[in-house]
Amino acid sequence: MNDDKLNLSGQPCSYWLFTTEQTDYPQLTEDITADCAVVGGGMAGLLCALLINGEGIDTVIVDAGRISERTSGHTTAKITSQHGLIYDKIKNQMGRELAKQYADANEAAIREILKIAEANSIECDYTPQSAYVYTQKDKNINAIENEARTASDLGIKASLVNEIPLPIPVKAAVRFDNQAQFHPRKFLVPLTRKINEKGVRIFEQSRIIEIDKVNNHYILTTEQEKKITAKKVIIASHYPFIQKKGMYFSKLYCERAYIIAVKAREKYPGGMYINAEDPSRSLRGLNNDSDELVLIAGESHKTGQGKDLNNHYRALAEFAGDIFTIDDIPYRWSAQDCMTLDGIPYIGNYAPDTPDLYIATGFQKWGMTSSMVSAMIIRDLISKGENPWQNVFDPSRKNIAGSVKNFIVENLDVAKHFISGKIKPVSENYNIKPGEADIIESNGDRTGVYRDDQGELHMVNTTCTHMGCELNWNSAEKSWDCPCHGSRFTFSGDIIEGPAVRPLTKESDVSLIEKLTKDQF
Repeated sequence: MNDDKLNLSGQPCSYWLFTTEQTDYPQLTEDITADCAVVGGGMAGLLCALLINGEGIDTVIVDAGRISERTSGHTTAKITSQHGLIYDKIKNQMGRELAKQYADANEAAIREILKIAEANSIECDYTPQSAYVYTQKDKNINAIENEARTASDLGIKASLVNEIPLPIPVKAAVRFDNQAQFHPRKFLVPLTRKINEKGVRIFEQSRIIEIDKVNNHYILTTEQEKKITAKKVIIASHYPFIQKKGMYFSKLYCERAYIIAVKAREKYPGGMYINAEDPSRSLRGLNNDSDELVLIAGESHKTGQGKDLNNHYRALAEFAGDIFTIDDIPYRWSAQDCMTLDGIPYIGNYAPDTPDLYIATGFQKWGMTSSMVSAMIIRDLISKGENPWQNVFDPSRKNIAGSVKNFIVENLDVAKHFISGKIKPVSENYNIKPGEADIIESNGDRTGVYRDDQGELHMVNTTCTHMGCELNWNSAEKSWDCPCHGSRFTFSGDIIEGPAVRPLTKESDVSLIEKLTKDQF
């Protein structure tokens, strides 16, 4: 597979975004009030608004960018209760009752997404599929067998199989039936119109930068200094951006994964697949108007950590080439996932003493069903005060015995990158070519310099505005990424995704510009 066929010269493009219209809801330009404010217009936020508005609660959605463009527009869009090898792990660490809650919630989510699509006459390529976890290693056979046994015992239609429909030799696999896949934006864009018609106010390009509690209300402030006053608030912004409570920066970390859409000569056999080992490999089919494509995802790593990130796309292409005869790879993109310490999302009250502030985050790589679960749980907590699945997802859960090691490891990793970023020597290379970037000292600070394809320089301070970590260059997507908490910025300093709420400071050191210009010519 060569780079011409992979088209690494162009910018990554998500198939979901390319094949749907961009939304165009207004920016918040005046102070408003609402019963409930939902921060984040991805799948979780939209579904929360849909269900809460259905309870007669006046609801508003506010998004930093465009509706369903960020995380929900960069997914693999599997609607599945199969989340890797999760059920036997939950049962062993937290008990069968909580494992049963997790299973019931995600199985219900699959049915509820279809119910919403049908009730609103939304054509979103919803297709029933079986989902497989397979292994090619002897050491993982026992884990696959245990997962099949436990999932079946919990009420999921799961079975142990010795082969899969793909031409991949496996040692063992577990198959979940009655799962599904869809086109997420064909679902979310019309759903947004529906909930807007039902009275939910929607605002785009309105980043919330601060939330304060005043008496019995919350005051949400945008970067344009407009305010929303609400009795209840749901943080569905992927990574929570407020730090006053919850300590989420210490119990969440971000990973990036990569996705390619390949046009293969062979007929795709159906099904959704993921392996049980590293490096991760995930597959599903995709039908567009003219071609049948196969989505292949994997190559996960912590955000802001890595070298030439284009190598991840190349690795996926090589894997695809071992299975299919590839004619083209028309789309490639990457995704960012919030990971919890024990593998279970945080859904519920933001903190024990915030009865009117809610959180939905840490979906791992399973955001479709987790978004639906979030909406059902939070709706019930607001309207009834309880939900039958709330305990396993409780953000303040105390059963953390299995995640103490991860807590130590992840926070040591943050500390390591915070310190190493401060002391790492800067470059003395002033000959930065078009399309390349480097970090150079300027007036005693670390300055990130990127030269675009037209030769123009873009210079920013590379200290993350979230908690002060030093950013690293992402060569695959031309962005500055934080290795500590996952914030990402464009080469010109604008926020791509949080938890940062402030852009990077732009630099304009005249002497540095002269050196960069001189060496260029």
